[in-house]
Amino acid sequence: MSGKPDDPPIERRSLPRAAVLKDGTIITEDTTIACSVRNQHAHGAELRVEPGVVVPERFVLYVPADGVEYRAVVRWRKNERLGVQIH
Repeated sequence: MSGKPDDPPIERRSLPRAAVLKDGTIITEDTTIACSVRNQHAHGAELRVEPGVVVPERFVLYVPADGVEYRAVVRWRKNERLGVQIH
């Protein structure tokens, strides 16, 4: 357990993520899904999609602000939030 209730949370990530707010598109074989990129580092990102949207385990993430397509694999899900590993 941590110390006092007002102590900052323990960072468990191996690489810190920078808070961002970028538009993105999840591209699958069948469809495209609008998303926002909430934080990002060289190997991962947190995405948000509309509630109820089904996102497959693997997809291409296109981020126009970066001008890059990333191969992405979902590592965790919580409601409309997705943690992805990107390559």
